[in-house]
Amino acid sequence: MPLYAELHRHLGGSVVPRILWRYFQRQSDPLTQKFADYEEFEEFYTRSRNTLDEYLELHTLVEHVQTAPSLPYFIYRLIRGAYIFENLAYLELRYTPYLRTPEQLSQSERIDQMAQIVEIVGKASQVNDYPMVTSQILCMHSRLPYAVNKAIVDLAAQRKDYVCGVDLAGGDAHYGERLEEFVGLYQYARSLGLNTTGHLYETTDGCYPELLPYLMRIGHGIHIPLKYPELLKEVAQRQQCLEICPTTYLKTGTLDDIHQLKVVFDSCFDAGVDIAICTDNAGLNNVRLPFEYENLLTQDVIDFEQMQACQDAAFRHAFAWPHKQHPASLLTGLLENSRDEVVAANGTPRTKN
Repeated sequence: MPLYAELHRHLGGSVVPRILWRYFQRQSDPLTQKFADYEEFEEFYTRSRNTLDEYLELHTLVEHVQTAPSLPYFIYRLIRGAYIFENLAYLELRYTPYLRTPEQLSQSERIDQMAQIVEIVGKASQVNDYPMVTSQILCMHSRLPYAVNKAIVDLAAQRKDYVCGVDLAGGDAHYGERLEEFVGLYQYARSLGLNTTGHLYETTDGCYPELLPYLMRIGHGIHIPLKYPELLKEVAQRQQCLEICPTTYLKTGTLDDIHQLKVVFDSCFDAGVDIAICTDNAGLNNVRLPFEYENLLTQDVIDFEQMQACQDAAFRHAFAWPHKQHPASLLTGLLENSRDEVVAANGTPRTKN
């Protein structure tokens, strides 16, 4: 029975290295000529970077091949792996639809094609063989023009059958010069009844308290407890959830050691702030969600009680999860009903231990 909810996974960074390598080989992509073999490519694709911006450049490697024709190929394999190897019951995929449209088109033509991308991703995510609840978060981008970002918000509002919220991505260090613009876009999104999250307080360069009031969840947010713990009270009052992606901070050079996250978890739990543990870029990071939980547990960053609290918080804050309970609670109910049916069929009373 799937037990995990994934609230922060990028479509571009979700492709595991072997699947990406096989795709490049089948398409005779020139990139394969730069590497002697798969092992060399995997080392390049998954190694740690010095900065978040350097790390995010790897997204362009995948974005240019995640086009309308190829998206079903990548998404089917993503869903299959998430269900079989990660026990996901719920998955939110986030991406910037504009960056999946042909670069040779004009801006207005690319905006018009975004709706087709959302439709393709939505249909491809519904795989009968691997049933899970899926939805999309559309990402505004810190390096895209205002007109494109506004069109992304409008599209999210128009396609609530496939889209559960909006995000702001592209590196949080680049928000400052356009901060008023992004505040306005979030205000607009909330006025349309959209759920909101955003990459914020991920790095020391991305700490903008002006954006916090408009977010329902905070993408990363680790530097709130690390650098600005006085904000935790407000975060708790707004019932905002932090989307913590442990491996990412080591891959981007944001943190030096996984144990630095212990302050994040302990401070948030003390302040009553929920945390959902996520993978961010499962392919780039070469990790799966159960490992993120297990690693935090075995490294004594969290204990079992905190781990279970994070699992519950992920479902509670999931924008499109249709149930009030964690799937384990649903399974318990099904087992109870099944036992009652067996008892009724046998005509014997149930006894309690």
